[in-house]
Amino acid sequence: MSLESKARKSLKQGDFATASAAAKELVLQDQSKPTGYFLLGIVAAEIGDMANALALLEAAVQRGPRAEHLAQLARVLSLLHREGDAARAARAAYDLNPEEAITLDTIGCVFTRLGDHEGSLAPFRAAVAKAPANQDYRYNLAAACGFTGKVDEARALYEEILGEDPVNARVHYALALLSRHTADNHHVPRLEAALAEANSPDDRLRIRYALAKELEDLGDARSFTFLKAANDEHKRTIGYDFAQDQAVFDALEQLFRKGEGALFTSTGDPAQAPIFVIGMPRTGTTLVDRILSSHPEVGSAGELQAMPVAVKRLAQTRSHQVIDAETVAASGSSDAAAIGQAYLAQAEHQRPQGSPRFIDKLPANFLYAGHIARALPEARIVCLRRQPMDTIWSNYKNLFASQSAYYAYSYDLLDTARYYARFDRLMRMWEELMPGRILQLGYEQLVADQERQTRRLLAHCGLEWDPACLAFHENRAAVATPSAAQVRRPLNADAIGKWRTHAEALEPARAWLAAQGIDPEAAWKSD
Repeated sequence: MSLESKARKSLKQGDFATASAAAKELVLQDQSKPTGYFLLGIVAAEIGDMANALALLEAAVQRGPRAEHLAQLARVLSLLHREGDAARAARAAYDLNPEEAITLDTIGCVFTRLGDHEGSLAPFRAAVAKAPANQDYRYNLAAACGFTGKVDEARALYEEILGEDPVNARVHYALALLSRHTADNHHVPRLEAALAEANSPDDRLRIRYALAKELEDLGDARSFTFLKAANDEHKRTIGYDFAQDQAVFDALEQLFRKGEGALFTSTGDPAQAPIFVIGMPRTGTTLVDRILSSHPEVGSAGELQAMPVAVKRLAQTRSHQVIDAETVAASGSSDAAAIGQAYLAQAEHQRPQGSPRFIDKLPANFLYAGHIARALPEARIVCLRRQPMDTIWSNYKNLFASQSAYYAYSYDLLDTARYYARFDRLMRMWEELMPGRILQLGYEQLVADQERQTRRLLAHCGLEWDPACLAFHENRAAVATPSAAQVRRPLNADAIGKWRTHAEALEPARAWLAAQGIDPEAAWKSD
């Protein structure tokens, strides 16, 4: 067996010591050849040593670019939030017409991470064509089809996988999200059978969420039972404590109240392009993104990590968390213009080509509204506000990125209520410190008076009126959020007051909000 074969076989088996030894021997045999460096880079990536992985993969590519090497370099660059470099490496890999299915799938995954869901379709299709039996490749293609509105193709691919693997939890959950279910078209018995066979906590989480979603569509009260079981188990698994988020809110208040607005006197980058759409998740941020990106001068860049990454890098804190109390405190000393420039550089590759303005719709940027105002004084900020109980219910019932610290609060009803209260308090502070800087747009108002509120939205963003913004549901751009199906339909009031279906179960959150002086059922009114 050759040294390369030995290293590759050992990598597949998880024997990183043997793989590393074989790869090192390859390098020693001929330092001008790329393969040893590449395999050492993969070992480093597998054990989480991303800095060494990057250096080794770059060394491999420098010795003669190969599609496989460029694709893995792109993957590591994307994980390190070097999105522009990742995009260039992935495109270079694809341009070399790779033959290996795994390389094609890796390229597609990088495009997906970068928000280029349309671009991911071709490499995913090629990977499936070369390795049709690989379920992971078919799942990735199905997900890309779902994001880009090819619902029937996505459904067919998912069903193929379930025909071979009836307990595939992520497929069951993806199918549940793909469309609204009816008495004549649902998968409840199949999901119950899959749940009985599920062995891992992650599988149980996703299948219970799928059951909760489909039962909710059917108006079946059992929905809450499955949802609560899913959330209770997952909260225990991740060990979340609300104090983690409370410390971040406290640090933001301390930093920005310290000078009562003095931080905003600094001069940031004068770029006018960004429009930030922020707010609690599931409050209409995707809807507003679609409305704005229907305007001929605006394109959506999706949910960028560019501002959190820019603030973290310039704060130079050593913690692994992107945002924590230490990072917030340190960020007050960062140069505002440098944050703005770092943000724009980070966002550049995901800006839609040909659009003079772009949207960054990461909801959690409400935590960074003060940083945005300092760093990009000409940027426009829109915050979605929704009736408190509908907000809490919608957060509690949706499975976000299950390992993301941003959404860890959402697996407990009272934690979600506490988080809403601190969000509300923070938004009121931003309004006090920088009045008029953020348009706080009520979801219910938008639904009730679409044209008037759309005109307010466009005016705040410095955009001329365009009737295309009323026909947002005709926008064909990809959507990679739980709102994908909703925003492809005309505006409607279906989601308003949905919490009342489970009013008894949600009463602890309603009572807690009321005790804090927050009207649990009051819709936001901003004009």
